[in-house]
Amino acid sequence: MDANAKSETRSTFITGLRNAHAMENQALSIMRPQVERIENYPQVAERLRVHIAETEGQIKRLESLLEGVEEGTSTIEDAVMSAVGSAAAMGHSMAGDEILKNSFANFAFENYEIAAYKSLITLGRVIGYTQAADSLQQSLEEELAMAKWLEHNLEAVTMQFAHL
Repeated sequence: MDANAKSETRSTFITGLRNAHAMENQALSIMRPQVERIENYPQVAERLRVHIAETEGQIKRLESLLEGVEEGTSTIEDAVMSAVGSAAAMGHSMAGDEILKNSFANFAFENYEIAAYKSLITLGRVIGYTQAADSLQQSLEEELAMAKWLEHNLEAVTMQFAHL
């Protein structure tokens, strides 16, 4: 890889880290209102609380990685993504089947995050920023676990909704 291509890839990696930081802030703005509104699904609320704590850790790891490449976060992008997440959460709160819509959206969002982390790990390797791999892999594993939990619990949540 020539120097110009490596420089462009590094730039893409840094943009990806900033985007992931904004994405995780958006995730918080989606999950926090859900937890406050969940009444009849304590297992979902508890798993969301756990994932909120994981997401806060992911944000810190991303900030550390950005500092490691002497870059900062994008405050504007963080604010926009958080506002979008809050709007999405509010939109679902009006629906009678809010828990189902949130479950679908959460599962889709987790898979988006999984793809983002897989791409960042690859880009980090390409540019030789190997110290990023462990942090990004930890975040990827947390997202994979959450997606798996959502997938395995969708039927139970749907059945509980139907019975209520």
